[in-house]
Amino acid sequence: MHCVVFEEVYTDLTFSQLEESTSVCPHLFCGKSTTLGFLIGMADFLTSTHRAKWIFSPQQLVEKYTAANQRAKQILEKGGVTLMEVDVDGSLSYPEPQTTASDNAEKHSQIKPVSIEEEQCIKVFYENKLQEVCNNLHFPHKIQATALIFFKRFYLRWSVMEHQPNNLMLTCIYAACKIEENLVSAEELGKRVSQDHEIVLCNEMIVYQSLEFELIVYTPYRSVEGFNYMEELCNAGEDKRQALQNTARLEVDKMMLTDAPLLFPPGQLALAALRNSNALHQVVDFDSFLSRVFSHQNSTHTMAELLESLDAIDSLVRKYRSPSEKELEHINGKLKSCWGL
Repeated sequence: MHCVVFEEVYTDLTFSQLEESTSVCPHLFCGKSTTLGFLIGMADFLTSTHRAKWIFSPQQLVEKYTAANQRAKQILEKGGVTLMEVDVDGSLSYPEPQTTASDNAEKHSQIKPVSIEEEQCIKVFYENKLQEVCNNLHFPHKIQATALIFFKRFYLRWSVMEHQPNNLMLTCIYAACKIEENLVSAEELGKRVSQDHEIVLCNEMIVYQSLEFELIVYTPYRSVEGFNYMEELCNAGEDKRQALQNTARLEVDKMMLTDAPLLFPPGQLALAALRNSNALHQVVDFDSFLSRVFSHQNSTHTMAELLESLDAIDSLVRKYRSPSEKELEHINGKLKSCWGL
């Protein structure tokens, strides 16, 4: 690893090796003191719970989505309603069956559970709303990204049939503001989005519990900014650097709406965003830069493996689509039935 944008590509290097690498390949940086500052952040990620516990394989994600969906279906079959009751202390209770077992048979045949694919559609919709709310409130990118990751992690454990995503979305934003030290009271947040702030507070503890209180997350935006410290960009001119960064941030925004943050470390997301941005603006010879970095490292990773990861990230973005109004109307009707509303 030679730069902040590569901070998670080679996770087998020790910090001493990383520090040594700046001497081996000093031409990549405008200044070593800045580089070492980035390396400290990089070392934090290498030992973080984000890297150890919250980066999954595609198969692991499928298994988690399936488990949550199947549990909600079982609750629906047993009680006819799935929406869980949450106390402010984070304690949960399953809803009581609204009718007797004999009366439930006909009702259950009419209420259809939401499929995994439909759950994904609903989550995509509210992730878009989350970004929209953060943009409207002029929150920094790091708050938006942290809130999105909290939201994604929460629904690795739970189904949207069990917890209403419109409520959880606001609580994730509130929690992200706290973690990123941009404090906004629940009352102020609720007022600014015309929602009851008590709902935000009521779900706060269950969010923390579901995240296993592992609240420090790493996002691609810092890595994108670190790209500015490459010597090539230092010599490219401010206008070109700014154009590259602005487009790269927009690319990251797209990636954050996919499963990519759960599948790839943030450094690789940043690289994919920067590669796409550079393809548009032609600021540096990106392939040449990657080759030069690899010629100075002794990692077990290969250039082909990195390029495969970047291509996979691009593929996720290309496959992404927002649900249509008709789809949302159909899914929301099923959800309301599952929630007993």
